[in-house]
Amino acid sequence: MTDLMKDGPIHPVKFQDNTFRDGHQSIYATRMRTEDMIPIAEEMDQMGFWAMEVWGGATFDTMHRFLGEDPWERPKILKKYIKKTPFTMLLRGQNLVGYRNYADDVVRAFVDKACEVGIDIFRVFDALNDIRNFETCVERIKANKKHFEGAICYSLTEPHMGGDVFNMEYYKKMAKSLEAMGADSIVIKDMAGIIAPYDSYDLFTELKKIIKVPLHLHTHYTSGMASMSYLKAIEAGVDIVDTCLAPYALRTSMPAIEPLVVTLQGTKRDSGLNVRKLIKLGEHLEKIAPKYQKHLATNKLSMIDAGVLAHQIPGGMISNLVSQLKEMNALDRLDEVHAEIPRTRREAGTPPLVTPTSQIVGVQAVMNVVAGRYKMVNNQFADLIYGLYGKTPTSIDPEVQKVVLKRHKRGQTPITGRPADYLEPELAEDKKKIGDLAKTEEDLLVYALYPATGEQYLKWKYGIEPLPESVKPTAAPEAVKGK
Repeated sequence: MTDLMKDGPIHPVKFQDNTFRDGHQSIYATRMRTEDMIPIAEEMDQMGFWAMEVWGGATFDTMHRFLGEDPWERPKILKKYIKKTPFTMLLRGQNLVGYRNYADDVVRAFVDKACEVGIDIFRVFDALNDIRNFETCVERIKANKKHFEGAICYSLTEPHMGGDVFNMEYYKKMAKSLEAMGADSIVIKDMAGIIAPYDSYDLFTELKKIIKVPLHLHTHYTSGMASMSYLKAIEAGVDIVDTCLAPYALRTSMPAIEPLVVTLQGTKRDSGLNVRKLIKLGEHLEKIAPKYQKHLATNKLSMIDAGVLAHQIPGGMISNLVSQLKEMNALDRLDEVHAEIPRTRREAGTPPLVTPTSQIVGVQAVMNVVAGRYKMVNNQFADLIYGLYGKTPTSIDPEVQKVVLKRHKRGQTPITGRPADYLEPELAEDKKKIGDLAKTEEDLLVYALYPATGEQYLKWKYGIEPLPESVKPTAAPEAVKGK
C-alpha cells in the first residue's frame, strides 16, 4: 500500500490550470486567441482549480505582435466570465515579460497595471535565481495586496540533483530566502522538464520540513518524466501542481490533468475534481484545433524529447539553435554546439537555462563553434558577464570575463550590485518618444517593453496602418468528416 492510501489527514491536491497560457505557448507558439477561450471560460471557472494561468510569459509579446490583440484586454475580458477562480501570471522579475532588465519605474507601473486588469497571483522568477531581481516586483505586489508566488528555477549540471551547484542545499536556501521575502507560496519551476521522480520526492520531502507556505511544482512533459515526478511530489506532500486539459498537454507542455485526477481518486490526496467535466472542456479545444494546427511541431514522431535526458537543453533552446545554424549553413555542427553549451554555460557562471539566459548562452555557444571561441561576442552575453542580469550561481571564468569585456560598451569592470540600480528611469523618455500615439498607460507600457513592435501595434490599434492579413483572425477550417 502506498503512502497515498494510508490513513492520515485528508490533504487534497490542488491543481493550477495552465491551458490558457503555458499550454498553448508550449504547443502552439502562444497563438491561442481570446475569442477561443471565451466559449469554455465559465465552465472552467466551475471546475475548482486553485488558479488559472491566463497571462504572462510570451503572451504579452505574441498578442500584440502576431495576433493584433491588446495584451491588457485579455485578463479584463476573461474576468467577465471567470469570477471565482484566481488569475495567475508568469512574471520574469525585473525582465517583466520582455527580454532585458527594465528600470524600476517601468516595473512598478507594469505590476500596478497588471493588478488593476485582474491578476491575483504573480509567479515571479529570475533567470539567475538572483533574489535582488525580485525586490521591486514584490514591493508592488504586496502594496496591491496580491499573492506573491516565489519561483525557483530548477536546474542541473548532472543527470540528477546534486553536485557542487544545484544541490539540495541550494534549493533549500533559495526557498528560505523567498519565504523570508514574504512569498505566499513557493514553486519549483522546472522549465526544461528535467526533474526526475525520486529527486522530486526528496526535494519536496525536505522543503516540507522547513517551509510553512504552500509548495507548488511546475514541470513540462518534454523528457517524459513529468507525470511520474508529479506523483512522487504528491507522495512527498506537495500542495499544488500545474496541468493542462489533455488536448493542450504532453509534448513540451505540462502533464494532462485528467489521468492525475483519476489516479488520485479514493486516496487522501483526492482532488475531488470531476473528470467527466474536464473531458468535456477538452472537446472544445479539439474542435478549434484545425485553426492552430500549423503551429504544432510535426517534425518528429516522438511525443517526448529523450535527448533532454542527456543534454538537459530545453526544447525551445534547441529549436533556436537549429534555426541559427540553418541561417549560417552549419546545421551539420549541431553536435559540436551541444558539446559547447555546457562549457560556455560553466564559464558564464552556470546560469539556469531559462528565458532569457538559455537563448543568451545558446547564441554564444553557436558563435564559439562557428567563429572560434569568443572571437565574436553577442551583446547580451557581454551584458551577462558584465553583471547586468544579476549574480550568477557560480563565479564567471576570469579569463573569459577579460576577453568578453575587452571592448564592451558598458565598460571592462563588472558590476556587482543589484542590476536595476544601474538603470536610469525610462518611462518619461519613452513617453516623449512615442508621443500621442500612446493614448493610455497600457499603450505606453506596450511601447516601453517592446519599442519597435509596440509602436507598430499601436499604429494598427488606432487605424494609422491597416492590420496585415497575417495578423487577422482566421476561422477554423471545417473538420474532416469521417475517417
